[in-house]
Amino acid sequence: MTAILVTGGAGYVGSHSCKALAAAGFLPVSFDNLSTGHRWAVQWGPLEAGDLDDIDALRRVMRRHRIEAVMHFAASSNVGESMRQPGFYFRNNVGGTLNLLEAMIDCGIKTLVLSSSCASYGRPQSLPIQEDHPQWPMSPYGETKFAAERMLRWWDEVHGLRFVALRYFNAAGADAEGRIGEAHEPETHLIPLAIAAALGQRPHLLIHGTDYPTADGTAVRDYVHVSDLAQAHLAALRHLFAGGRSLSCNLGTGRGHSVRQVITAVERVAGRRLPVIEGPRRPGDPPELVAFAHLANQVLAWKPEITDLERIVSTAFRWHRGTMPAVAQAAQP
Repeated sequence: MTAILVTGGAGYVGSHSCKALAAAGFLPVSFDNLSTGHRWAVQWGPLEAGDLDDIDALRRVMRRHRIEAVMHFAASSNVGESMRQPGFYFRNNVGGTLNLLEAMIDCGIKTLVLSSSCASYGRPQSLPIQEDHPQWPMSPYGETKFAAERMLRWWDEVHGLRFVALRYFNAAGADAEGRIGEAHEPETHLIPLAIAAALGQRPHLLIHGTDYPTADGTAVRDYVHVSDLAQAHLAALRHLFAGGRSLSCNLGTGRGHSVRQVITAVERVAGRRLPVIEGPRRPGDPPELVAFAHLANQVLAWKPEITDLERIVSTAFRWHRGTMPAVAQAAQP
């Protein structure tokens, strides 16, 4: 069985990608320091607890499991936090990626799928955002993702390491079977925060900015279901295994939804009104981010299947109302 190293495999998108890999006949080997990931999310292959700052551990895991390719999710990803702690983000995201790439070359592994981000684009000059859009990040987090992509270009040029960098927009939703879902601490993503407010687990939902140049004054994002993202990573891996060229491509639905539209969707799914407080904008947040995923469609033959916002919200709502509380309680020491 072909073994794939999944850094950050105990995390949100990483764990869903492990499930997709296993269903396709691969063996996902999760490498995660569990600082934000969860042991319970690793259900489809072994977990190797370790940190990307330990290059010797990376080499040992790669050789022990005879890794043939890598999916790289491990990174800190909070835009607001990166504005306060840029040094931490560069050490973790850029330094960790450097160690991973060096270990891969040492072990003769030259196939990588990178979890990148639309945050690398910064403020859009045109919408929807295409892959040739200039990359001028508005946050240290976005800058670290851009730096990782640039590093891959040179590892391809110098070492022949082929890659697909997937710049995805806002990951959302949960596994349709309810086995895994989104569980961050602290939580910063809009949909789970809105669901928590609807379930009475939070006193209110805070809207960050109501004066954006958008139709209703709130920020607009392209929400793509996490299971569709997992399928895109699998498609990228198959593309590389088939001898495909290195590329960077967007993952999104091509449809934007404002914060207020998300609130309305959550209220419909939950059957109750949300307590809402309006606040100022957050530093580093562009007004609108919507993807044009032409390359993923044409080169990877990928197209999102779950595009309706209420359907995306429904999968997340079922997870947060049902499975997640039970899983979290069982995981308590």
